[in-house]
Amino acid sequence: MSVPVRPDGKISAPLIDELFVQGKNSVEIAREIEKQLGKYVRDPVVTVIVTGFVGPYSEQIRVVGEAAKPQFLPFKQKMTVLDVMIAVGGLTDFAAGNSATILRTSEGNKSYTVRLKDLIKRGDVSANVEMRPGDILIIPQSFF
Repeated sequence: MSVPVRPDGKISAPLIDELFVQGKNSVEIAREIEKQLGKYVRDPVVTVIVTGFVGPYSEQIRVVGEAAKPQFLPFKQKMTVLDVMIAVGGLTDFAAGNSATILRTSEGNKSYTVRLKDLIKRGDVSANVEMRPGDILIIPQSFF
């Protein structure tokens, strides 16, 4: 079965009321589930496979403004602004792509300008910067 981890770091499943799993690896979780199921089933064998990972709220990438689908994204290592733009469906027709900024929370909300229009429309890979955990990508509206 597929079981989501709740925001409080716990899971619930049949025969298991609550189990704290945040910060544990899949083997540790499997052994704990086996231990709890052992009350009801003789010699249970459990395998845990992580199918998705979001990470802590503070490390998620936020995209706001003139993105096709503004949203939160889970941070992944080596993630670039191009990866982010693909995930949010690109820019809207009203976006001022070359005036976009990355607000870097890990550096005390330092602001960096990014040239999204050059990257997406012209293929200028020099504008493809690496994202950091907690970054906020702000895409303003263009004022023709």
